[in-house]
Amino acid sequence: MIEASVAQRQQLVFALLVTLGMAATVGGALGFEHIGGYIPCALCLLQRDPYYYGIPLGLLAVVAAFLKLPAWITRTLLVLVGLLMLVGAGIGVYHAGAEWHFWEGPSTCATTAQGISSDVGDLLGDLDAKHAPSCTEAALRVLGLSFAGWNVIASLILAAIALRGAAKA
Repeated sequence: MIEASVAQRQQLVFALLVTLGMAATVGGALGFEHIGGYIPCALCLLQRDPYYYGIPLGLLAVVAAFLKLPAWITRTLLVLVGLLMLVGAGIGVYHAGAEWHFWEGPSTCATTAQGISSDVGDLLGDLDAKHAPSCTEAALRVLGLSFAGWNVIASLILAAIALRGAAKA
């Protein structure tokens, strides 16, 4: 009985870590978009989807562990989160590879550009000042990695946390 309690507490910690990590990662991406002015391309937006699905699953895992529901429930939710993060890493690898021109990117990379004004007077100025996002050109590189590259690292770390938490029970 004591071992089960320790395992549930560990699952709670892992569920909290992975959920907070996912929220911080996608929150950072949204910050770069809305505060930093980086308009995401279609692949950038696609890379966020595993987080948007994973965060609610992570919250459910936190609740399940907190309420001391059967361990298989928390384990299953953490496995699903881990798989979503691996999917996110795969999308990130594809995107980063397209940015490094290891392979071709998608034939179209159209998104709705939030940064472009709907005011006709400002539209021409916006067209000169802002450039549509590209799936094959990195908007920014930090320590040699683009947003897509950093997403691969974040997704793999989060997948490892989720899957380690699932193995704890």
